[in-house]
Amino acid sequence: MTGIIIISLIAIVILFLGLYKLDKAIVPLAVAALLAAITSYALAWNTNIYYFNNMLFVDNFAILFSILTIATTILILLLSPGYFEKISSNVAEYVALILFSLVGVLCMVSYNNFSMLFIGIEIMSISMYIMAGIRKKDLASNEAALKYFLMGSFATGFLLFGIALVYGFTGSFNLETISTLVMESGGQAAALFVAGILFMIVGMSFKVSAAPFHFWAPDVYDGAPSLVTSYMSSVVKTASFAAFIRMFIVAFAGVIHIFTPTLWALAAITIIVGNVIALYQDTFKRMLAYSSISHAGYMLIAILALGPDSGNAIFYYAVAYSIASVSAFAILIKVKALKNSESFDAFNGLAKNNPKSALALTISMCSLAGIPLTAGFFGKFFIFTIAINQGFYWLVGLAILNAVVAFWYYFRVIIAMYMKSPSSDEKIEYGFSYKLVLWIAAIATLLFGLLPGILSGLL
Repeated sequence: MTGIIIISLIAIVILFLGLYKLDKAIVPLAVAALLAAITSYALAWNTNIYYFNNMLFVDNFAILFSILTIATTILILLLSPGYFEKISSNVAEYVALILFSLVGVLCMVSYNNFSMLFIGIEIMSISMYIMAGIRKKDLASNEAALKYFLMGSFATGFLLFGIALVYGFTGSFNLETISTLVMESGGQAAALFVAGILFMIVGMSFKVSAAPFHFWAPDVYDGAPSLVTSYMSSVVKTASFAAFIRMFIVAFAGVIHIFTPTLWALAAITIIVGNVIALYQDTFKRMLAYSSISHAGYMLIAILALGPDSGNAIFYYAVAYSIASVSAFAILIKVKALKNSESFDAFNGLAKNNPKSALALTISMCSLAGIPLTAGFFGKFFIFTIAINQGFYWLVGLAILNAVVAFWYYFRVIIAMYMKSPSSDEKIEYGFSYKLVLWIAAIATLLFGLLPGILSGLL
């Protein structure tokens, strides 16, 4: 709770700094505040405290996902010096909106009441609608914002109607109260209650960009500024999955068997759609957008195979994916600034003139592909393991086949960097904060790939 207060207050202070043109102090102050928020969450470990009349519950699950989302936001802010200035003179607006969105994220990962889930999603989403279209004179950015707003509002309607139906059956928004009623029913559920949960699944599937509710994601990811896309694909997706699995772990665990076919189909379709369509993309950014959809499918498997290790599996996967995603977008931003292109050809010969950049992107792509000795490998391994233990052999087989398919589009950029000739001899210039982010991402990806036990037993 202290972390939410710190971030909210600093976001307001940053708006005033922008008013008085103190732009150089904005990012350092934001990073310092986020570090303080991480400290406050770390100090709350094992405390299990309720806030706001039991509407928020800060347990170890909430703490881990809060720290992950805040740390990822720090990495993204460290990439921002010099980026937002090229888009607008009002840098404070960008940073403040990211922080306000993060407040919604923190509510989503620690909600204990469906009304708080709705509030958290809206705080996060409204900020992101603005961020997606913040380049006012860019038609692609405007289109991204409009699609995101329309589809996001549509999804929220499904979610809210589902919550209303669940409330109509249980008479409560509280997750623990609902769980008690579900247990007392012996796993039986009325049609009204089942319909409510289905509507909530649809609403959350929009938020995590699961197929067939994914169609907004590629255009929004492509049209939004790359740094905003990086935030959406890492922080927003992590928070949405944390909220999704918390919903089932706490409230609906007793009736998840009813929704096994639905979740099975969602996971399978999402994995296939994301991987197959990613194969046909001509730009690196749209490839990352569709690969993000496929990763949503892998994480859905952990919800389907709900058990004591599901939360830990999703957390590990989210850590691996977030780190690799931020690193990939960081390199993309620099390559686009150098070549004015996001196509795969823009990466031709990158290893010759910028070997460190090529190495960082190679580590990122290997992790996203699930190559051994990277964090991404164990992310998939943990999820597949819990699914196999519960008998979902066909789905795991399908997921493994699609993971092999993904090698092609991830290695496509690696082949371009190392096996094709560069179009020029220009070198990418990095500031200290940029280098720091790339080093952190590369080291963390390899460290968690070599020593998975660092994270795997936290929950």
